[in-house]
Amino acid sequence: MNTGGPDAGGHPRAEPGFAARYVEAARPKTLPAAAAPVLLGTAMALSDDAFHGLAAALALLAAVSIQIATNFHNDVADFEKGADRQDRSGPRRMVAAGLISPRAMRRAVHVAMGCAVLFGSWLMWRGGWPVVAVGAASIASALAYTGGKRSLAYLGIADLFVLIFFGPVAVAGTHYVQTLVFSPAAVIVGLGPGLLSMAILLVNNIRDRHEDQAAGKRTLVVRVGREGGIRLFRACLAAALSIPVLAGMLSLAPWTVLIALLASPQAWSLHRALVRAPVSDPRSLNPLLGRTARLLLVYCILFSVGYVI
Repeated sequence: MNTGGPDAGGHPRAEPGFAARYVEAARPKTLPAAAAPVLLGTAMALSDDAFHGLAAALALLAAVSIQIATNFHNDVADFEKGADRQDRSGPRRMVAAGLISPRAMRRAVHVAMGCAVLFGSWLMWRGGWPVVAVGAASIASALAYTGGKRSLAYLGIADLFVLIFFGPVAVAGTHYVQTLVFSPAAVIVGLGPGLLSMAILLVNNIRDRHEDQAAGKRTLVVRVGREGGIRLFRACLAAALSIPVLAGMLSLAPWTVLIALLASPQAWSLHRALVRAPVSDPRSLNPLLGRTARLLLVYCILFSVGYVI
């Protein structure tokens, strides 16, 4: 069975075990994008004296399950559409590397989606039709990300859905299942993690621009080019860092949320690294994916601390 080629040192990679293949396919470095906005929504509920531990825990498990299902589905769908090959610039994909069959990966998608529905069932009972609607829309968007003939990623509109579902929907939804009250403030605050999640996707698509273009995957970066993608990345960082200031000015949050601005040096360090990355070596952007995910997590932790202190 193919091991996906040599490692960074040029040595053959050891074939991972059964469980390790699915862990790698789940792309653990991307999971903060699902967990961080749940943390922020929970902090907002705590600030409103409406924290609900079970609802918060189930919201986290459902969000992470949907993200894993999306990653599994992306693995098999991109392989079947020719966007993922063994010599891809990004981290190896299990189906493309021959380590998981397409059929087995599709079963894994169903299992992950089933877990999301299982974790979300009590939340739907507690929150009623708004939670049912959000859950159904989240699952549909996850499957539409790379699935079907007119998938979101191939049409170049996935960035907008990432902004919405990993931002306002996740934060306001987490706040709602605990408080049972819709919060416009949570929608505005949720733009912060949504913008940083979009920044993660931009790094991924800047790296894969040529491969995506060759496969007919018309991502936003393919449409606007590398420099346009870098400008969008910078705009996402700047806009996310402005959200705590805006929330304070509009009295949507205590001024202590400005502690989130301590993430600014980390953000601009990422921007410099992206600008300086050699165009001829797309693989040099791989570490930036994990670093941008860590920025999102740090930002949400700081923002959350600002709500509860």
